[in-house]
Amino acid sequence: MSAATRIYKGLSRKERAGWIIGVTPVQAFVCVGLAVPVILALAAGRFGQALALGGLCGPAAALVVVPVRGRSALRWLGHLLLYRVGIALGWSRWQSRAVTGQATDLDEPDLPGVLARLRFPDGPPLRDVGRVCLIHDTGDGRWGATARLTHAGVGMLSDAQCERLANRLGNLLLSIGHREVIDRMSLLVRTVPDDGADYQAWRAEHDVPDAPALARQATAELDRLVGAVSVRHEVFVTLSGTEDALRRPAAAAGGGVAGRAAVLYRVLDGLEDKLKSLGATGVKWLSGPELAVAIRTGFNPASAAGLAARRHRAGNEEGVRWATAGPVHAPAPSARAYHHDGFATVSYSVLTPEAGTVFGSLGGLLAVKTAGERRSLAIHYETLSQHRSRRAVRRLRFRTGVMRDWKSSKGFNSGATEAREAGGARAQEHAVAAGHGIVRFAVATAVTIPDTWNVEDHAAKLENDIAGRFQLLRMELAQDAGFVAAVLPVGMGLPRLRGGGS
Repeated sequence: MSAATRIYKGLSRKERAGWIIGVTPVQAFVCVGLAVPVILALAAGRFGQALALGGLCGPAAALVVVPVRGRSALRWLGHLLLYRVGIALGWSRWQSRAVTGQATDLDEPDLPGVLARLRFPDGPPLRDVGRVCLIHDTGDGRWGATARLTHAGVGMLSDAQCERLANRLGNLLLSIGHREVIDRMSLLVRTVPDDGADYQAWRAEHDVPDAPALARQATAELDRLVGAVSVRHEVFVTLSGTEDALRRPAAAAGGGVAGRAAVLYRVLDGLEDKLKSLGATGVKWLSGPELAVAIRTGFNPASAAGLAARRHRAGNEEGVRWATAGPVHAPAPSARAYHHDGFATVSYSVLTPEAGTVFGSLGGLLAVKTAGERRSLAIHYETLSQHRSRRAVRRLRFRTGVMRDWKSSKGFNSGATEAREAGGARAQEHAVAAGHGIVRFAVATAVTIPDTWNVEDHAAKLENDIAGRFQLLRMELAQDAGFVAAVLPVGMGLPRLRGGGS
């Protein structure tokens, strides 16, 4: 019996919806303030002056209210000003201290941009897997850890199997929501151009000297035809919680880094089986050198071959030192791409369709079309506590109810969109009352190519691959931060919910 396909709907709702015809109270007050001089001039009968003021205040109000690709024109101007100031003052240029010979401690992270605020202390040993690297975000006050998953993907699964995975993913997020220590989970999948290093190492160990010449010729031909376009997939999951949630239990566990690690480990142990229920055959929590490798290969995909060869020679998972985990050189990012270590990356925010989507539909973003290019996809989830969920649904129901009643009192009819929002608000309130939770999420994707290729061509291919199903919003003026959100497994990518703390 085939299972009904689950459709995720209502994903395009704004986190901070405007109260007054879609604008925020601040925008509404600014518009009222701009309208006052015009109204006063009209009241005084100075029609020429009113016309002149209208010509000035009208465009100013449009700058404040009209959104252009996700941001109001005024915000675009502000961001452009900061971007230009950063370039002029050299804030955005970066070079590794190790390259200039200034690195005095090779275990000290030396990373550009928003990564500079991260610290990577080693926690105590976790069972038999050794020391786990903790990720401390000093800007947001968060602690987390990253694991590499061994997963076969969902591209070849049936609808029924996808439905089971969707249920298990929902249970995993619900389980996170019921825990007090962690509240965020980031899933990151990125393709890796398969350089054949692992295969060549295996061939060298299993080579038969007296193999027939024809067999050797056929094997070499297959290597040439298939190996050039082969890709592998890396899957990472990062779980993190706030310092506020960790402080008290960490103090009871001894305090400091070890205390926070002990509290996180209890949660990680409990979630490992749930991650395996999603189809992962292996969950490996990363140590400091292993996480440094994941960051290093994120900046420089070509370094994966040398690191794999060194791993085969050493016979273990030898990593890199933190001082060399970042790029060698990162010039000031352009408005539409980020250049790093001889590669260029274009990052996007993925906007979900109003009509809904199905489980696994984002897989098209990982379909590599040209050998040597890399695709990345990251989904960042944050589960709200029951208190925050109830408050959010009450606020949404109240807002939709007030607007509907006000329109009815003034004789206006409610549109289909407002009726759907009101129905969705009631359904969400009933679901939260029944024990379900609310999840904030953000989806980011990126394409990375050698710096000498045409960046715009490959960005257009990525956009075409998902055209008609999802809308991609290019992270203009913030490509360096977009790169971190879409490519690196450090759990950064979901902005803080303003005023959402409980």
